Amino acid sequence: MIRFYLDEEPILKNVPTWQCRNPAELSHVLANLPELVVKETQGSGGYGMLVGPASTQAEIAAFAERIKARPAAYIAQPTLSLSTCPTFVENGIAPRHIDLRPFVLSGRETRVVPGGLTRVALREGSLVVNSSQGGGTKDTWVVED
Repeated sequence: MIRFYLDEEPILKNVPTWQCRNPAELSHVLANLPELVVKETQGSGGYGMLVGPASTQAEIAAFAERIKARPAAYIAQPTLSLSTCPTFVENGIAPRHIDLRPFVLSGRETRVVPGGLTRVALREGSLVVNSSQGGGTKDTWVVED
């Protein structure tokens, strides 16, 4: 998107993503399922995904069969170490994983606005921040000069 809209090179690299529809990439994914996060290409809300490091051997084996049956329906990425933030939960304040979704306005010009949506995984140890999977949101403040 940065190249398309701004005709610039991105400063941050994209997360490596393997397309299971590509036979070589499919082989890599199947051989490394315990370390990867696998998502449906048409999915949303954290449904139909596998978080390899948090899955049992049986869950990984069953998911491998789903991928083999419909490889074009899946992508895989390495499991990222998400930042944590102090979060008010049932038992008080505790660290929970978060991710930031910036807001970009597009019109005659394209610009990133201050702030954004910070999503938080409310379950201890979870990396899934989707609200449909028990996640929540936090205020995001950007202080500018």
